[in-house]
Amino acid sequence: MENPLAKLVPQFFGDYPKQFLELYSQVYVPPELNKEEIKDNLWKAFEFGSRYHEGQKRKSGEPYFNHCVEVAVTLAGWNMDYTTIMAGLLHDVVEDTNITLGDIEREFNKDLANLVDGLTKISGIEFGTRKEKQAGNFMKMLLSVAKDIRVIIIKFADRMHNMKTITHMPRMKQRRIAIETRDVYSPLAHRLGMASVKSKLDDLAFQVLNKDEYDSIASKLKTTNKQRKKLINSYIEPISNGLKKYKMDCNIFGRSKSFYSIYGKMLNRNKAFEDIYDIYAIRIIVDKIEDCYSALGVVHSIFTPVQERFKDFIATPKSNGYQSIHTTIIGTDGKMVEIQIRTSEMDETAEIGIASHWLYKEGKREANDLGSDIKWLRELIDILKNESSDPKEFMDLLKIDLFDREIYVFTPAGDLIQLPAGSTPVDFAFEVHTQVGMHCLGAKVNHQLVTLNVELKSGDIVEIITGKKQTPSINWKKFVVTSKAANAINKYLKSTSRAESMKLGKEILFKTLRRLKIYGQKEVYLGAFNNFGFSDQESYLSSIGQGKITFREIHKKINPTHSEKSDSAYKKIGDAIENVLRPKDGIILDGINNLMIKYGKCCSPIPGDDVIGFVTRGRGLTVHRIGCHSLPLVTKDEDRLVDVDWNLPRDAIFNARLKIVGMDYKGLLKDLSECIGGQNINIASVDIKVNGAVATAYFIVQIKNKRQLDRLIKKLYNINHVDKVERIGK
Repeated sequence: MENPLAKLVPQFFGDYPKQFLELYSQVYVPPELNKEEIKDNLWKAFEFGSRYHEGQKRKSGEPYFNHCVEVAVTLAGWNMDYTTIMAGLLHDVVEDTNITLGDIEREFNKDLANLVDGLTKISGIEFGTRKEKQAGNFMKMLLSVAKDIRVIIIKFADRMHNMKTITHMPRMKQRRIAIETRDVYSPLAHRLGMASVKSKLDDLAFQVLNKDEYDSIASKLKTTNKQRKKLINSYIEPISNGLKKYKMDCNIFGRSKSFYSIYGKMLNRNKAFEDIYDIYAIRIIVDKIEDCYSALGVVHSIFTPVQERFKDFIATPKSNGYQSIHTTIIGTDGKMVEIQIRTSEMDETAEIGIASHWLYKEGKREANDLGSDIKWLRELIDILKNESSDPKEFMDLLKIDLFDREIYVFTPAGDLIQLPAGSTPVDFAFEVHTQVGMHCLGAKVNHQLVTLNVELKSGDIVEIITGKKQTPSINWKKFVVTSKAANAINKYLKSTSRAESMKLGKEILFKTLRRLKIYGQKEVYLGAFNNFGFSDQESYLSSIGQGKITFREIHKKINPTHSEKSDSAYKKIGDAIENVLRPKDGIILDGINNLMIKYGKCCSPIPGDDVIGFVTRGRGLTVHRIGCHSLPLVTKDEDRLVDVDWNLPRDAIFNARLKIVGMDYKGLLKDLSECIGGQNINIASVDIKVNGAVATAYFIVQIKNKRQLDRLIKKLYNINHVDKVERIGK
């Protein structure tokens, strides 16, 4: 008969369960720590989790605690410290049993309780949608990462095992979890340098979302395996012999790309599986950094390199800490193969990224040290801590930051700045410093003036031109790529929008009080914010300005017994507010009425542009685009600048000037005219000049709004040999 005490305290009465012994055999124990003490602690967590999860089953029918053990085994395989492995064993105990965080802290310690807390989903809060709830859980998890990076490492281990056993779930839930894995967890693993985790998550999600293609690639890889191995060995053998000749110790082997990566290559190159030759890469692992470059020289002396496919990530590491030399060679059969050269330490970093940096066991790193290699994550966490971001905004920021490709650009002083592919000078400015971004007026790329929305390329030298009075524009949101820039712009626009709505709210309130001849009660009306659930007067006035709360509602609340004014009195109030908000001149003014309005020929503003008004002496009000070059000339008359916005009838038509540059050919003007006419846009004027082989055409087109103009510009770019289309002033 089995002794129950042996199960509870096997160190005294019997043998440990086989499942526990297999886990413990993979745990790395630093020499300075007591092995028996760590074994006892691990057993305590194992037994605790097993006891409280007892009787719980997964969808597959297996005991639920098996999942917790698999998570712990994965963490042990990444050489994580024993506290992290214990957290893997207990990561679901608060969520799925009646155990509390207080129980874990009393039974174990606060460090372990904090890790489990970071992994426990939010409960007790009602969310509008499933997406909102999931975003809230991500926010909580990443805020926990600010305290301890191990939270996200445990989460990856948890997600990997859940994906391996996902087939037992309903089909709809499988797809939802797989999409989340592909779109959030896999890119996040990439950003943390965990290549092997990313690769496995990609394949697991691919298998769920596109099973037929997955099975097809798996079958083809299996049938061509011998042939491809033979091909790879034909490259490895001469390289290995060459390295031995120079007495270099190395490990050289072939590595297959993930199924999802192969599928991506087939789609991007529009090729069949049989035409994809770089399914395998050759990896050379050496002892020292200098050996990497020596090995590179040996490889290039044997095979012809492809110059444009050489990358040195040792000299310029990726932002996730990845370091390696990549070179592509052409073999005797004419096929290209990628060679990766790195040290064993770099290889470990490349495979498990941030987990390989965990130096807790050597006492060199604190639990909350995120490290310079994941600066982007620290910045994202700072945004979460400093902003009351709603879940949708957070998910947008997270997706912005989970980019794959990077570019390397330089400041005029030669400092290297890493940015995501597609970044613009505005992203660069915010990366240099937030205040540089806030006052970014223009930019030079490689000493040439460029527009702020131009995409930067690796190797560009970028210089930012700033202006003291320059502030972020709402248009910047359309082209910035980094979360740092997007967050700063959103924050500024929210604050200015709030200030403007407060000003307007105060004006509406005071004008209405004067109209009703009760202006003496203004302090009573200003102090009524508590009656409407507002915590301060600013929020109250802002809501009035935004139209969320009306004067009629305020008046009824403050004077419930006071006889209401006649409807005509309120109609007059409404008319007064309407005059503040919507004059019938086609432009919304901020408190200025009865002015003659014209549009600046210098910049030709059209509906959709960010505009500002300038009160001219004796000639009414002129509307300019905010970026108009004529405006700096009138800075001494700032009191004559007024906020304006559009309020036009649908049939209003505006002139816009376009400059189109491209290669001259017979029929160019015909193609341009047909493209414009095809958009149902009238051409008011056209002029074309040819200099050598370059043609420059100037069109004045009649359009309704900026959206229509943007659509036209996009269409014009689709014409062959058109290189540049830009909107110009007079």
